[in-house]
Amino acid sequence: MARYFENTATFNFSWDQVASGYWKRYPNPQSTHVLSEDTWSRQVKDGCLYTKRLLTKTNRVPKWGERFFSAKSVKIIEESVVDPEKKILVTYTRNLGYTKVMSVIERVEYRSSGANTTVAKRSAWIDSQVFGFSRAIRAFGVERFRKNCTQMYNGFNGVLLSLFPKPMTPQHMTPMTHTLKEMRDAAAAATDRAKANVLSSVNRT
Repeated sequence: MARYFENTATFNFSWDQVASGYWKRYPNPQSTHVLSEDTWSRQVKDGCLYTKRLLTKTNRVPKWGERFFSAKSVKIIEESVVDPEKKILVTYTRNLGYTKVMSVIERVEYRSSGANTTVAKRSAWIDSQVFGFSRAIRAFGVERFRKNCTQMYNGFNGVLLSLFPKPMTPQHMTPMTHTLKEMRDAAAAATDRAKANVLSSVNRT
C-alpha cells in the first residue's frame, strides 16, 4: 500500500506573485539537483493556463539503493493548471522510469490566503513494488520527500524574495486581465533559460 505524506507551507507573498514566480524557481541554491526544464505543451482554455513540462533531476540514492537505482538522473512529468480568476495554481508531478522500484506522485495546491499570503498544500503518494523491500523503499521515499519539502520551500521563498523584495501595494497590483499573459510569458522565459543552460553545459564538455 502506498505511503501518504502531507505538508502545508505559507508564503508571505500575494498569490499573483507566487503564481508568477513559480516559473522562475530554477535555478536556485536549494535546487541544484534540477538539471533541466522543457515545456511539452501549453494552452489557454476557459481562462486557465494549462502547462505540461519535462524536468530532469539528479537521482541521489544511499549505498544500499544502488542495487535498485542505477540511473544518475530521473525524468519528471509536471502538469499544472493556473486559474487567475479563482487564484488557484495546482501542479501534479510524477516520475518516469523505475516506477516499480519507487513511484512518487505529488500534488501541490497554491491558494490565496489574504492580500499578501499564499498557502501551499503539498500531498504525495510514494509506492514501491519490489518484493521484500517495498516497505523499506517506501519509508526511504517518505523521509527523503520530507527533507526535500524544506529545501523546496526555502529555494522557492528565496526566489520570491529576490523577485519581490518589497511588499506590493494595492495601486501597484497587476490588473487581473494581464496576469495570465504574464504567467505564460514567464513560463516561456523559463524554458528558454533551461535550454540555454543545457547548451552551455554541452559546449563546456
